[in-house]
Amino acid sequence: MKEKKVLFIGLVWPEPTSSAAGFRMMQLIETFLASSYQITFASAAAKSPYSAFLQSLGIHEQAIVLNSSSFDDFITQLQPDIVVFDRFMVEEQYGWRVAQQCPNALRVLDTEDLHFLRQARQTSVKNKDDFSFQALFTDTAKRELAAILRSDLSLIISESEMKILIEEFRISPDILYYLPFLEKEITPSEVVQWKPFKERKNLLFIGNFIHEPNWHTVQYLKTQIWPQLRNMLPKAELHIYGAYATQKVLQLNNPKERFLIKGRAESARVTMENYRVLVAPIQFGAGVKGKFIDAMQTGTPSVTTTIGAEAMKGNLDWNGFIEDDPKTFCVKTVELYENKKIWYTAQENGIRIINERYEKRKYQADFMTNLSLLKVQIDKHRQQNFISQILLHHTMQSTKYMSLWIEEKNK
Repeated sequence: MKEKKVLFIGLVWPEPTSSAAGFRMMQLIETFLASSYQITFASAAAKSPYSAFLQSLGIHEQAIVLNSSSFDDFITQLQPDIVVFDRFMVEEQYGWRVAQQCPNALRVLDTEDLHFLRQARQTSVKNKDDFSFQALFTDTAKRELAAILRSDLSLIISESEMKILIEEFRISPDILYYLPFLEKEITPSEVVQWKPFKERKNLLFIGNFIHEPNWHTVQYLKTQIWPQLRNMLPKAELHIYGAYATQKVLQLNNPKERFLIKGRAESARVTMENYRVLVAPIQFGAGVKGKFIDAMQTGTPSVTTTIGAEAMKGNLDWNGFIEDDPKTFCVKTVELYENKKIWYTAQENGIRIINERYEKRKYQADFMTNLSLLKVQIDKHRQQNFISQILLHHTMQSTKYMSLWIEEKNK
């Protein structure tokens, strides 16, 4: 029987301890491993000390070069059945090469989140404007939507983003696939091992500082939330964790105010299980937030905003509170921090959210079956999404010939 092959093309090498994006990528890789795929992971980025050691999982690692026909030689020899692009920028760079060299390969885009949605919300917050859907119609949106339309299937992590794509931009549901975080079930035996309320103390925030919504949230905590909270919780400290903390982050450290910058957490979940409450007054963003998945997996209640909790809980109760007003945010944080009964109820809500909305067995088998059926019916699928072929024929020519020109220039 012919061995099934999948090629992942990463914007970066996955760093599961640094970001939710890296953690998400590892979940996708493990899903293909469980279905006995031969996996190759390729990236033009440099590795870091925190890059996952993929070879230990039996995955072939391949360094590739931007704007080089060496990629054509590599993929022609590999002949993957499926190619997964890590974010739309990667599809722009390599999508035309994959289509040209391996026309029968299923092209799958993992969006991570909708970048144009996050950027539009960021601009609204920066300009202190009320957000409207008119703000979504940007050049970034044109690029990202074109990548979605060119791909055979795009993986969407948020139900809210599915709704925006289908209702606002009229993207066919046939080329979109909802695939949330893929989590292990929280069992009663795991719950009894969690540290109880009385053994936990202090508050935390965690998030990769390269990601602008996280850096903005830390600033918001420093200036708007913590000045109120530290007076309401005179014995508590706020600890800030995150990968790639620069000097602008480190200079916010202030022991007198009990606002402490801790830097990278080697394991978000091991770190988080010692704290009583996660505080994350996120003002803009997209997708779903890995920090809340980590919190629920460690029995740590949280307080966040409507944007922070977007698309995460469905019709279930949040594992804490969702508040947008700064003063109310602080009041609810104190309530969650000091009231044992409310705290345990919030913890139970988190367990329910994980087990009902993110438990991986609910999604993995159906996802792989869907890919297999799509692969068999690829010609029919592409005829029904003929705009994909139009875009490949026309708009990608500019990317193609720019890349070829750069390659010649570099010789």
